[in-house]
Amino acid sequence: MTGHARPRTTRTAALLGAALLLSACGAQGTAATGADAGPPRPGGTLRLGISSNPDCLDPQQVGTNAALNVGRQLVDSLTDQNPETGEITPWLAERWEVSPDSTAFTFHLRSGATFADGTPVDAAAVKTSFDGIKALGPKSLLGAGYLAAYRGSTALDPATVKIEFSVPSAQFLQASSTMSLGVLAPAAYAGTAEQRCQGTGLIGSGPFVFESFQPNREVVLAKRPGYAWGSPLWGHTGEAYLDRISYRVVPEPGVRTGSLASGQLDAITDVQPVDEPQFTGNGFTEPVRPNPGIVFNLTANTTRGVLTDAKVRQAVSKGINRPEVTSTVLSSNYRAATSVLGSTTPLHADLTKELAFDQQGAQALLDSAGWQPGPDGIRVKDGQRLTASVVFSAVFNQNQSALELIQQQLRKIGFDLRIELHTTAETTTIQQSGNYDFLWFNTTRADPDILRQLYSTKSANRSKLTPGPLDEALDQQAATVDPATRGPAAERAQRLIVEQAYVIPVFELTQVLGVGPTAHGIEFEASSRLRLFDAWVSGS
Repeated sequence: MTGHARPRTTRTAALLGAALLLSACGAQGTAATGADAGPPRPGGTLRLGISSNPDCLDPQQVGTNAALNVGRQLVDSLTDQNPETGEITPWLAERWEVSPDSTAFTFHLRSGATFADGTPVDAAAVKTSFDGIKALGPKSLLGAGYLAAYRGSTALDPATVKIEFSVPSAQFLQASSTMSLGVLAPAAYAGTAEQRCQGTGLIGSGPFVFESFQPNREVVLAKRPGYAWGSPLWGHTGEAYLDRISYRVVPEPGVRTGSLASGQLDAITDVQPVDEPQFTGNGFTEPVRPNPGIVFNLTANTTRGVLTDAKVRQAVSKGINRPEVTSTVLSSNYRAATSVLGSTTPLHADLTKELAFDQQGAQALLDSAGWQPGPDGIRVKDGQRLTASVVFSAVFNQNQSALELIQQQLRKIGFDLRIELHTTAETTTIQQSGNYDFLWFNTTRADPDILRQLYSTKSANRSKLTPGPLDEALDQQAATVDPATRGPAAERAQRLIVEQAYVIPVFELTQVLGVGPTAHGIEFEASSRLRLFDAWVSGS
């Protein structure tokens, strides 16, 4: 990446950040366009088409990409994460120390950073912000998990804050780089959480400030004058280039792509596979980056029906032809899963061999478990059909098509996968109740601790497991930032999940943008959300 990164990384920060190096790279982090556009030009408005309405703008509360792509521009974080290496680097904190048991994190703040209301970003403000996130409880869709064991924060002096947890929480170092734990001004908490959702009192220290929000139509952010404390990972210092960012809500994919092609928009998110060929030439570019975290998968409830049998779950995994799913339903921009974690996740383990398509192996497993072909091709045992349902919502446009192809693939081994479409709210309720066979979903996070959050018996436990070796591995990876310990523990956890088919990974969600010839410098941060500090626009 080009630019003027300030050499602020201390030895302590560098050593701790090294714990989060990626095991697999290849992400495309920069969306630069127009090789002849010349140097960046300050000014102008980036017209960005987004696929859904950001129901809440407060990054501490929301979990959707549409909202987080707005919130990232409004708030700074204690740390940043390099999207190419996974390393945790300074931002609002110049350096930090982590206790040997990973229960206490002491951050030393840089000087000079202020919130949009002019108040300083000091230790007292950080404490107020983290206490505020914790007080949100389940309203903080991502932060609640990051701060599940949060005990509290202490301002040791104006420039030093100590954040403590009741159990080892190595994951917090990466969590501190996210917009979900972005720091808001103390004045932001004078109003209600609902008011912050609509932008009222949403006061951050980021390079942009909130200007207006028309639900289902447009969100407008404006440049923060005098901003001068950006992350060293960014491409330039000082203020953002853009005067404004206009997020235009355009749910219909065809309208979104048409608006970009006609010049009514400068860039769009969520380009659909069928539309991708439009933006691979003629001055257009198509930046892509696979999401880190949990890939799209079938998570099995191991206490329900035929899925109580490991051989059945393993047969389902072998019976899915993942490359066929990506090549038929998606595009070459999407990767077949190589683990339960996406390939851009730090400490990802490559389990390609374990996830190979093996129809004969699947049939042999079912034969050995006593499942015999029935009259309609679906296997039976003791009068019971080999069937299970999958609950999903249409948060990703290709979900139903992907599941229909998987359904066809599994029929060839004699397994009947029933597909149940629900609203997002209904799916959440079903997931919380445990009333499902399979769940189909993905979850974005650039840290392997997302496995503990979702599959530990002490946490969400989506596979309904009993305490055992997986808990041990998940606890070990949470206990230290030392990669010599954390890496092997994270790999053990991934292997157990895949080999026992608690989770059946299928493909990695990928962010695919369409960028027109007038837009430049749009980038992905480590969680594959947009970073627009270095973005700029040129004349057509």
